[in-house]
Amino acid sequence: MTQYQRMLQGLIYDPGDPEIMREQVPFQDRLWAFNQLRPSDYAAKEAYMREVFAECGDNCYIELPFRANWGGHHVHFGSGVYANFNLTLVDDGHIYVGDKVMFGPNVTIATANHPVDPELRARGLQYNRDVHIGDNAWIGAGVVIVPGVTIGGNTVIGAGSIVTKDIPDNVLVVGNPCRVLRAVGERDREFFYKSDKIDWDSL
Repeated sequence: MTQYQRMLQGLIYDPGDPEIMREQVPFQDRLWAFNQLRPSDYAAKEAYMREVFAECGDNCYIELPFRANWGGHHVHFGSGVYANFNLTLVDDGHIYVGDKVMFGPNVTIATANHPVDPELRARGLQYNRDVHIGDNAWIGAGVVIVPGVTIGGNTVIGAGSIVTKDIPDNVLVVGNPCRVLRAVGERDREFFYKSDKIDWDSL
């Protein structure tokens, strides 16, 4: 079994294997060019996501710079995804993002991990575990999501949180490691910030 096959099967593998590098480096070169685009180059941004990403729905937008180990080649975006500056996707494994997900600035999602055993780690070996984010989730500024995590739909991850375990639907979570603070509920339909009320009739 080749190292590339081991990577695809979720086994421990050598990410510096020549076959893997031949596949990966062209995507990194394309990402470098992508990051040189002007903010107004909307069509070129969309073309990149549709051509390089594993999947990309309609009306997705990324503020540059954008970082990804495979240039986004293992990234699956639904429709209406918005990513603020410095989204970092360690996409050696697959990252699945639902519809209308929002990423604040400086979010990191990692799928790659390294063995705890020092001998294996010294050899530069790694393994990957996919990450899943449900529809309409909001990932706040500076959040870190570790390999293998699933985040539910409509969930809000507070700024600066470290997500180390699966998170259910319809909750607000914060902290390091992040924990459920409360459910998303009726109060959130009345107030948008502390005691500031939502003016539904004007929206």
